[in-house]
Amino acid sequence: MKHTTLMGIAACAALLPVLAPAQDLVQSAGKNAKVVLDNADVRVIELNMPAGASTGVHEHKTDQLVVFLTGGKAKQTDSAGTVKEMERKPGEVAWSGPVTHDTVNESGKPIRTLVIELKK
Repeated sequence: MKHTTLMGIAACAALLPVLAPAQDLVQSAGKNAKVVLDNADVRVIELNMPAGASTGVHEHKTDQLVVFLTGGKAKQTDSAGTVKEMERKPGEVAWSGPVTHDTVNESGKPIRTLVIELKK
């Protein structure tokens, strides 16, 4: 009986990260992200990702633009577990709707982006 209870507790604990709400990018990426502009219309986040770094699972609640200041390769995994491999060039701009995901820099070099979250 004791073993069954411990297994149940362990299973519940394993589900907590899945059930918990995703964090904001600035929280999940920590020192790699900083807000450089925040007003009534947009929030702009400068994201500096070292080689191999992860943004952590985070949520964008609104539409956003991502401006790639440097190019590189990355792997994104969304909340459904779908994996998308990406390769971006410096100066490229991408559009995204609301999403929950994690992004890992697979370039072997730092990647620098601006994430522009639209508030309206």
